[in-house]
Amino acid sequence: MEEIIGTYEVLFAVSVKNGEEATQTAVERIRNLIADNAKEIVAEDVWGKRRFAYPIHYETEGYYVLCYFRSTPEFPAELTRVLGITEGVLRFIVLTVDEKKQKINVKVPEEPVTEETTEEVEAPAADETAAATDDEIGEPVEEIEEAAAPESVG
Repeated sequence: MEEIIGTYEVLFAVSVKNGEEATQTAVERIRNLIADNAKEIVAEDVWGKRRFAYPIHYETEGYYVLCYFRSTPEFPAELTRVLGITEGVLRFIVLTVDEKKQKINVKVPEEPVTEETTEEVEAPAADETAAATDDEIGEPVEEIEEAAAPESVG
């Protein structure tokens, strides 16, 4: 019988209150768990230290990591359990990714800009830009406004 392999994404935020070394240790522990149990790590994106929109357990900042991996369906359930009981993990989410519908985008460090790599790019003329935007709009503005206006009740 063929083994079912799915693509999953996990995003987790680790506490930064105990210092940078403790934060990195917690992140490495989670990375190792994923590497040991997943069939393949597709991509990883370290967002780093970010400010929360609201305090979580009286903390205002966390260290974020986003990781895409392929595994059997049993591992994401175990990963959810482990992240829920791991000290220092403030928030996490594990999701199934449909690779046909979603491209996995990971930030790639850009090459430093040098004089040799810079090229002059000519900007389009103003009338070319206006023509392109008129073609992109499917309906005239007047029709949209008429459709949005409420009908008078009798």
